[in-house]
Amino acid sequence: MDKEIRKEVISILVDNQANVLTRVSSLFGRRGFNIDSLTVSATNDPKLSRITVVFTGTEQGLHQIITQTAKLEVVKKIFTLDKNDSIYRELLLLKVKADKTERSAIKEIVEIYRGRIVDLSKNSLIIELTGASEKLDAFMDMMSCHDIAEVCRTGITGIGRSASWHEE
Repeated sequence: MDKEIRKEVISILVDNQANVLTRVSSLFGRRGFNIDSLTVSATNDPKLSRITVVFTGTEQGLHQIITQTAKLEVVKKIFTLDKNDSIYRELLLLKVKADKTERSAIKEIVEIYRGRIVDLSKNSLIIELTGASEKLDAFMDMMSCHDIAEVCRTGITGIGRSASWHEE
């Protein structure tokens, strides 16, 4: 058995109704899995929602939790979002305390990472950045020398690249 710990990203199509998220997330908790990232969103079908879960475990454990999740009656389909065949994105909102003298240096970093300054006040600014988690981590490293007031990250969401990925 492979005991190597690895990260998995799965996309779960579920009934769009109350308590579905609780049922799915509590299954992970009962089985001893820590959820690293969790996002939930509407789909093009109003009867369904999409839950994207990022978690870590052994190959055997990952297979087991995916199989058990698929057995829940509220789960319609479950997909593994392989890094090579999928696109992952995350959103970062970052509030930085900065006066006039610091703003140009911050603006340069934001432009390099293709972010946007979405709010500006006398003493702070709010930056929006989307991309892969590694990009957001690198941006946060660059911004660490500034006075960061608040950080808000959405967690990963993802989608398969192929037009027919959901039929596989």
